[in-house]
Amino acid sequence: MRQIRAWHTADTVRVYQAYSPSIAIPALEAGRFVPPFKRDRMTWVKPSFLWMMYRSGWATKPGQETVLAVELTRAGFDWAVAAACPSSYQHGEFAGRQEWAERLHASPVRVQWDPERDLHLQPLPYRSLQLGLSGAAVDRYVDEWTVSITDVTGTAHRIRALLRAGETDAAAALLPSEPVYG
Repeated sequence: MRQIRAWHTADTVRVYQAYSPSIAIPALEAGRFVPPFKRDRMTWVKPSFLWMMYRSGWATKPGQETVLAVELTRAGFDWAVAAACPSSYQHGEFAGRQEWAERLHASPVRVQWDPERDLHLQPLPYRSLQLGLSGAAVDRYVDEWTVSITDVTGTAHRIRALLRAGETDAAAALLPSEPVYG
């Protein structure tokens, strides 16, 4: 089962990205992505905090030491989801591989559905969204959709420390609420 779960309001939706401090700090200071962030690379956003923790190793993996919560306009996020093409061919979603390949080539957004994670980063029985933005989608992400950027690395480290101390309930209390997006 595929579900988009995300912290969201009537106007915004939160996604997460992990970067090295050399990219994250200038973005935090500017309130938007600025160099050395590279617009010509695909940038992957994840609405799931725990999936981001799984991917970044609780903000400990090299190049992913700073986790950013990026508030986007819902209109921008919805556009990206609607424009997305699966990053790999799935039988039955397209008439054939050729149709998928053409759509993949034309779309500035990729979508992947990966197993969602629990508090201990173990897979759950439903899949969580990742969006890969490239080309025009990255420009819109940087110039139009980003409402704010917040550093949530400290929260990631606190949750990890509580889990290591066996304080699962206290760790869970720090998680952002991520209801099904709709």
